[in-house]
Amino acid sequence: MNTYRFSEKVSNSINLIYTLIFFPKARLIRRPFYLRGKNAFKYGQGFTCGYGCRFDLSNGKESSLILGSRVLMGDHVHIVAQSKVIIGDDCLLASNIFISDTNHGVLTQADPQSSPLIPPNSRPLEFKPVTIGKNVWIGEAVSILPGVSIGDGVILGAHCVVTKDIPANTMAVGAPARVIKIYDFENSSWKDCLEITEVSP
Repeated sequence: MNTYRFSEKVSNSINLIYTLIFFPKARLIRRPFYLRGKNAFKYGQGFTCGYGCRFDLSNGKESSLILGSRVLMGDHVHIVAQSKVIIGDDCLLASNIFISDTNHGVLTQADPQSSPLIPPNSRPLEFKPVTIGKNVWIGEAVSILPGVSIGDGVILGAHCVVTKDIPANTMAVGAPARVIKIYDFENSSWKDCLEITEVSP
């Protein structure tokens, strides 16, 4: 059971007042909390985040970061959502996580403006939406890169780097992330899985 020191209780009380005023549907947002592009932020009931979270969002009117209900985040979660990042209901994110829908340069095809001779900040931005299903557990220091779709019920092990789609109800680890287990609903257990060829997030 978590117990808070007096100073933490005071800090949480201040953060709760801040949350009620500026993010009334949220459960608790701990400051410092950095939000660029507030108009592009849509969140569900019960959103909770730890200290030092940073969201860099689109300046447009359409929502570029959409969080479902009861999304829980640890400390220092950094999300770049210039196009679209969607996180489903009841997801649990540990700390020091990076999620981005944006690349500096078009890295999947011929493009002279994406040459390594050009400074990264001068290359054209490429946007690929990121979708994360419901009931997903994202471990410590995970990176989720542009264009990735993660199915419902997925577990991403600590420090993994997700570069490709992850099917629903699987467990993935490593850099790049690969599926190592799949949930067997008939036996209510996780079973080893060397490779899954059909991705159905």
